[in-house]
Amino acid sequence: MTVTAVAPSTSIYSTTPTTPPNQTMDSQMFLQLLITQLQSQSPDSPMDSNTMITQTSQLASMQAMSTMSDTETSNYTLQTRTAAAALIGKNASYVDSNGVTQSGDVTGVSFDSSDSFVTIGGVSVPIEDLSAVSTTSTATPTS
Repeated sequence: MTVTAVAPSTSIYSTTPTTPPNQTMDSQMFLQLLITQLQSQSPDSPMDSNTMITQTSQLASMQAMSTMSDTETSNYTLQTRTAAAALIGKNASYVDSNGVTQSGDVTGVSFDSSDSFVTIGGVSVPIEDLSAVSTTSTATPTS
C-alpha cells in the first residue's frame, strides 16, 4: 500500500465563504417551490387548475402585502421626520443618561435610516425620548 504525503499548503477545507440560506418567505421562494412542484408532478395526474389559480392568487396577495408594508414603513419614517422638523424653535424636555431632566430650545434635527433626533443644547436626543414640548415665548411678562 502506498501512502501519498499531503503538501502543507493543501487544505481539506474550502476557503470560499458560504452564503447563509434565505430564511424569509418571499415571492422568489414561492416561485421556486411552484416550479419544483410542476417539475415533480406526475404526467398521469397533473396539477389541478384550481390549485394553480389559488397559488397564483396567494403569490399576488403576498406581493401586495409586502408592498403595503414597505409603504407603511416609509410613511411612518416621513411622519416622524416631519414631526421632528416641526419642533425647531420649541422648548423640549428629556431625561438624560444620569436620570436628570434637561430642557432647552430645539435648534436642529437630524435623521438616520429610521430614527429622528432633535438637538437641544448641543445634545442629539432621539425624538421618542422627549418628555415634554412647549412653545417658547420671547416676550417678557408685563406687570
